[in-house]
Formats: sequence, structure tokens, C-alpha cells
Amino acid sequence: MNKDTIYIDVDDEITGIIDKLQNSNQKVVALVLPKRASVFQSIVNMKLLKRKAEEAGKHVVLVTSEASLMPLAGAVGMHMAKTAQSKPEIPSIPGDDESDHADEDNDDEPVEKPTRAAAVHAAADEETPIQVDNSADDTPSSGKGKKGKKGKGGKEGGGKKKFKIPNFEQFRTRLILGVVALVVLIVGAVLAFFVMPKATITLKTDTQTVDSNFGFAADPAAQEVDSERKVIPAKSEEYRKTDTEKVPATGQKDLGAKAVGQVVLSTSCSSSVPTVAAGTGLSSNSLSFTTTNDVTLAPTVANGQCRFQGTADVAANSPGEQFNIASGQNFTVSGYSSVSGSNPAVFAGGTSKIVKIVRQEDVDLARQRINDRSASDGAKEIEQKLEEGDYLPLPDTITSGNATVTSTPNVSDEAGEVTVTATTVYTMIGVKKDDLKKLVEEDAKSKIDTSKQQIQDNGIDDATIKVSGDKKPNARTELSFQATVTAGPQLDADSLKKEIAGKKRGEVQEIFKQRPGIQDVDIHYSPFWVTSTPKKMSKITIEFEKSNNNANQDNKNP
Repeated sequence: MNKDTIYIDVDDEITGIIDKLQNSNQKVVALVLPKRASVFQSIVNMKLLKRKAEEAGKHVVLVTSEASLMPLAGAVGMHMAKTAQSKPEIPSIPGDDESDHADEDNDDEPVEKPTRAAAVHAAADEETPIQVDNSADDTPSSGKGKKGKKGKGGKEGGGKKKFKIPNFEQFRTRLILGVVALVVLIVGAVLAFFVMPKATITLKTDTQTVDSNFGFAADPAAQEVDSERKVIPAKSEEYRKTDTEKVPATGQKDLGAKAVGQVVLSTSCSSSVPTVAAGTGLSSNSLSFTTTNDVTLAPTVANGQCRFQGTADVAANSPGEQFNIASGQNFTVSGYSSVSGSNPAVFAGGTSKIVKIVRQEDVDLARQRINDRSASDGAKEIEQKLEEGDYLPLPDTITSGNATVTSTPNVSDEAGEVTVTATTVYTMIGVKKDDLKKLVEEDAKSKIDTSKQQIQDNGIDDATIKVSGDKKPNARTELSFQATVTAGPQLDADSLKKEIAGKKRGEVQEIFKQRPGIQDVDIHYSPFWVTSTPKKMSKITIEFEKSNNNANQDNKNP
């Protein structure tokens, strides 16, 4: 229900307010009162406003927060609300012993005190919704008195119907929800009928496949395609990959002390007098020792025989308790076949302390793992760089330079594990797909009837491209190309899209079936409510499929 809001000035008189009320076109009128509105401090003015409102067939709501007006409004049955959005209600009436406000403008009409019966009646009215009478028979009351109530919702006085006071806050909430719902509906309609609709049309055609095999060169120094020599420009892209790998140290080393002792060296006097130099190797029972001083053998006579003899200080070549040998062991002398040796006393001082050390094999293992991993990562990184520059990567052309390898700790150092770091530079060549397409189509056109057929799929996406010569980074590379090319009826996908845009399924089928070389048409619309081809060409996808074996050639033109 609509309402009219009238703002009352502090100087307005009751007659002026009544005129504003009667001039309103709405049946519900909210009077917004100023603070200290003296005109409504009079019960007479309240009654006069109430009566004139009933005669005009209007319902009045006083919008004010002044508590002093509540007893007066309750006495005459006038609705009040604290704000224009609050729910109007009739204030409760004080007890009979309370005196009414003095009538400041007491003209000729006495001030009536509300009775308990009136209070009960007003309370009952608060529980009863006031109905709005929109019928043509809604006439002002004659003011000749009131008829009795007919139940809770009955008519009161002169056949008038009560107004139902609207809940302005609920109205505002419903209005906001309605606007939101309308926006959602509009957005949904745009998505459903303009954004989401798509069409995928598969044309089954008479097609022919031909093998395309030829060699070509990808040259970073070339500026344009040379179809005659089959040379196309290329781009060499590189990627520097640094990676680390940890592996356990598997070597062992004895860090114990070396055994020492003395060996008496001797030879027959028939030989020249030898001198055994320091550092000469000795061995006894597979154990190796080294002399630590120079020994010149001197002649001696024992048991009537002449021999050259000398005593050498020796040390074991390796730590270990096994070098603490007993006395009387025989020794051979490296480089002196005629000289023999024997220790007159036991060797002592040899101890064992086995620790793990880094072997070269450990470093090699870590490096191999890095190579296996980095080669794959390096290839992916270069391919991504080439694709971002609109180049077709040629994975078989990848090369890697000599890796810079470091290990921590170094080989032969004591450690439980070794960390190996390797930095490798990978290089790969890429070519423009359109440049390669020129060579492929030129080769394929020599094998088809170009007056009736056109190439529908050049086969580049599934082609096998291999290096046929040496791999050289940043240099001309010889390659071989092998692919299956599909040729079919001469059909221009863009022209077909323009012709079928916005047309119904049946119309589209008739258009395609009239084209030579098209055997069948499969049309798929999405979502399910779409019944015609979208008007935007970008929403239409045309696919070509061989009709003889249903092998989809994946020649899509989105």
C-alpha cells in the first residue's frame, strides 16, 4: 500500500494540518511532527484531526518520538510511530485516576477523559489489523455515531473499513531483494543466451592421407624460408641448470699407525757392493714395506763365506695391526733381485682405525643422477621458452655442454656422505610452425589434386622430426621430417562459420549437405537449452572427420 508523508512545521495550526491531510491523494498519511509540536498538546486538536481524517476516508500516523503525546494519541485512538520505517501502533492509555492534559486551546468543547472501557477498546484495536478499503463504496463517515463492533475484524461506524498499517521496513527489504533478484536474472540470462552457448560441428568428408617425408635444415643465421633449398630460420635457446645431489660415501680408509722395524739386507760377495736407497720397497707374505734410509752393504765373513750386509729401517706402507710381524720373516727387495732380507726382531706400532671416505665412484654416481634429472628439466624449460616465443621446439636437437662439477668434501676425504653440485648448459633449436608448414604443404601438394582438394591437416603436431646430422648448439642443423598429411574437399572454415551463424540445426545440416565432398554432419549444441548456432564465430568449432573409417583428423578451427 502506498502512503503519503507530510512534514509539519512547528508554527502550523490544526486547520492548516487538516487542509494538508485532505489534499493528500493517499489513504495512509504519515504526519512527521517537529519537536515540541504544541498544536498536538491539545486533546481537542487530536480529536478534531481524528474526526476529519475519518470524514476524508484517511488513516493518520503521527511520526514522533515525544512521549508526552502518547497519552493523547492513545485516548483518541490515533496511531503513532517513532520513525517513518517503524511499525505504527496505538499507545496504551493510563489509568482512570490520571488527569488529562489541560486544554490550552479550550474553546467551547470540554476535554473528555478516557475511560477504562476506552482503554480496553484501544488495546483490542492494537491486536486487530486495520484493513484498507479500496472499493468504490468507501465514503466518508457521516459522523452520526458509531455502530457496534462486528467481531474483531468487523466494520466500525458508518460502514467504514479500517486501514492496515504497512510495515515500511519490510517493504524496503522486499524492494532490495526484488532488485537483487532482477539483477541476478539479467546476468543469468546474458550468460545463458550469449556467453555459454557453443556449437561443435563435425563434418564427415571424403578425405585422403598422404605421407610427407623430406629433409630440411634449421639455421639460426637464416632470415627467411628458402623453399628450394628447404632451409628455414631457427632460434637457438639455452638454459643453465644447476642441481645438487647427495649420496653416501662408500670408501674406507685406515687412519691407524704404521708398523716399523729393521731388516738386515745381504747378498753374496760375487756381486758388486750395492747401495739400497731410501724408499725401496720390501715385501713379506703379501705385506708391503718401504725403507726409510739409504743402506750401503759392507762385506762380512760368516761361516767361512763372504757376504755384503747392511741394516735398513723400514715402515709399513699402510696402517694396521697385521703389519706387526714376528721376527725371522724373509723379505724380497724391489729392484735388487740378488739382495734378500730378514728381520732380526718383531715389527711394532701398527694400529687400525677404519673410517668412511669419499670415493670417485661416489661422485660419479651423484653426477649421473643429476644428469638424468636435469636433462629432463632442462628440456622442459627450453621448450617452454620457445613456445612462449611462438616457436615449435625440436626436442631431438637438445645438447648439453660439459658440466662444472664440485664435490663437498673432496675425494679421499673422511665423510659419511658427499654433496655433488653440477652446472650444465642445455641448448635446443626451435622453428616457426608457419615456416615449417610452407615446406610441408609444398611437399604434400605435389601428391594431391589441388583443383579439388585442399590440405585439412598438415600433420605437424604429430610429426616425427629427427636430427640427421651432427648436433651442434647455435649452429645449422640438418633434420628429417615425417608426417601424415590429410587432404579433403576445399572448405573454408571461416566462410562456413559466417554462413551458419545464428541458424537452426536443420538449416545448418542442409547447408553442409549441399557442399560437395561432405558426406554427413554431426551438430552438438551446449548447454542443453541451446537450439541454434551461436552468432559469434568464436563460439563455433568445426572439425573434419574421415567418412570412410571415422578417424578424426583433429583439424579444429575454434
